[in-house]
Amino acid sequence: MLPSLDSLRCFVAAARLLRFRAAAKSLALTPAAFGQRIKQLEDAFGSPLFDRTTRKVTLTDSGLRLLPAAEKALAAAADCARAARGGTGLPDAEITLGTRHELGISWIVPQLDALEKKYPTLGVHLYFGSGPDLILRVRTMEIDCAVTSTRFTDPKLQEIVLCREDYVLVGSPALLCSKPLRKNTDAASHTLLDISAELPLFRYVRDTGADLRFARVVRLGTIAAIRARALSGAGVAVLPRYFVKQDLEKKKLVRALKDMTPMHDHFRLIFRGDDPRRRIYEELAAFFSKEPLR
Repeated sequence: MLPSLDSLRCFVAAARLLRFRAAAKSLALTPAAFGQRIKQLEDAFGSPLFDRTTRKVTLTDSGLRLLPAAEKALAAAADCARAARGGTGLPDAEITLGTRHELGISWIVPQLDALEKKYPTLGVHLYFGSGPDLILRVRTMEIDCAVTSTRFTDPKLQEIVLCREDYVLVGSPALLCSKPLRKNTDAASHTLLDISAELPLFRYVRDTGADLRFARVVRLGTIAAIRARALSGAGVAVLPRYFVKQDLEKKKLVRALKDMTPMHDHFRLIFRGDDPRRRIYEELAAFFSKEPLR
């Protein structure tokens, strides 16, 4: 017997949220009714789809295999309904898009009204996190996709390039006046500000082959915190050009090592390769890529 679409919808909600009560609420069902739908699926397939304890819910191997097929079935059903009604555009869908806080506030949030107007059937929720966190959450299906420049090697993930991201090595005018940073050896008298011990921002300078050895490194967690400390003269930092564009124009920050151009990167929209909603991600990528970084 074929499973009902309502039961598959319940399964997909539970697989995405990994919380039965929250999944039931998202579909306006009582927990009892929701649980019965899941049980009907498990009985029909003759295999448990979830491992449930008092602390957590996880997908079984059967559940993991079913999830992409269930999503494809629901997408196909939505396409059938739209075709019968003569509908166009994207199918009805709810997705969670991850991004880091600074980029989300400055670039993605200002585009949400236009996005909703262009794709009224698409519901977009936001999640803010660091680059590695975003990669992990897309990988484990806690969020659907993410905009990040963080590099990854996970074969389960795919990407669509959105836009180029350029970087600059900067410091406050007062700091660089008292302690010039005009040649590599000058770094010995400076503090480098970066996100973490891996120095993910400084690598854009290191990858040029420049040999800079700083007196110390301070880890600040976010580029917003790094910018604030750089403005106060606490150290020098490699930061996205778009993020400090106004600071450079107003000379609140100035470039160091002006003859050296850091490597560039790209923001990418990443998603799981087995996610059947690639068309939605392609539309999102095309939409966001038209807007300059800010």
